[in-house]
Amino acid sequence: MPRATTLILMLAGLCASSLGQYNEEEDLAWLQYYLRQSRASSYNYVPYYEEESPAYAYSYPSATDTEPEPEPEPQQAAPWRCPHECDCPPNFSSAMYCDTRGLRYLPFVPSRMKYVYFQNNLITSIQEGAFDNATELEWLALHNNRIGSDKVGRKVFGKLQRLERLYMNNNNLTRLPSPLPRSLRELHLSYNRISKVPPNALEGLENLTALYLSHNFIFEMGASLKGLKSLILADLSYNSLRKVPDGLPASLEQLYLEYNYINAIPDDYFQVSPRLLYVRMSHNSLTNQGLSGNTFNSSSLLELDLSYNRLQKIPRVNTNLENLYLQGNQIDEFSISSFCSVVDVVNYSRLQVLRLDGNAIKRNAVPPDAPLCLRRASVIEI
Repeated sequence: MPRATTLILMLAGLCASSLGQYNEEEDLAWLQYYLRQSRASSYNYVPYYEEESPAYAYSYPSATDTEPEPEPEPQQAAPWRCPHECDCPPNFSSAMYCDTRGLRYLPFVPSRMKYVYFQNNLITSIQEGAFDNATELEWLALHNNRIGSDKVGRKVFGKLQRLERLYMNNNNLTRLPSPLPRSLRELHLSYNRISKVPPNALEGLENLTALYLSHNFIFEMGASLKGLKSLILADLSYNSLRKVPDGLPASLEQLYLEYNYINAIPDDYFQVSPRLLYVRMSHNSLTNQGLSGNTFNSSSLLELDLSYNRLQKIPRVNTNLENLYLQGNQIDEFSISSFCSVVDVVNYSRLQVLRLDGNAIKRNAVPPDAPLCLRRASVIEI
């Protein structure tokens, strides 16, 4: 017999005699226990899977032959659990993805969550206390649902003292949620049914940098923007405003008011916002009678869109302006003084794009000193 075969048989016999000293059932139990302990010590986070027991129980109405009806009331669960309706990636344990799942209710939100996504569902209400356990939330996405203002708990957002971004665009809101946490930096409420913004609706939001209220039915803003000391962008386009909001913040850089019914702007309206870069007021009812001589003579402005209004003359603009859109008005005169008060080698406009098409100006009406004043212009449409 070969030496290698003899060695194998000797080892096999030794193992057999050794195993014979122990009960096989005890060995199997010990092995299972060892494997369980090994798995438990290998992972700090235990994800929830559908084949495991539910993370928390719902209180369904009693039924015999039918499946439980939706709209359940979730009960409290262990803070690390993930609802079975959602996904909580182990490599991003502070995020919970519940989007595009046909949900009609808000599942339980574990306390560790910072980013929660409920968009693209059929949610109609936010019950009081829905986020009481999730006080660490920073990012809450509820857009593209069916949430109405009357079905939002009065203090449901006020307790989220770390919330920075709230997305509720494309719902059925008729008013702004209130109160909102002071930590909020972005508020997205476009494509709703809001008609009025009371003066105190945004009170205390000193950290808010972006406000999106486009595609609503707002006819009055009052001075609701005035106290927003950090506001950079305000989108109020596609509403029913007949006047500009009172008192712009000094921090404002972008103001979008297109597709409203505004016909006048107060004197020095933009002077209180020395950082203002972009103003878009196309598709309104502005006339020259509703503007002062220096309404748009702001040294900070880079882009001004006044297209599709009722202007008959080119309003005076600052020489620092780079893009001016005036197409679709009733302008019949090319006045070089609107761009340059003095025309020489040193004084000229920084304008790069000028749109005057769709007006009554004729090409031969351009004054001879226009090339000297508008020497930076690369696009002039008449």
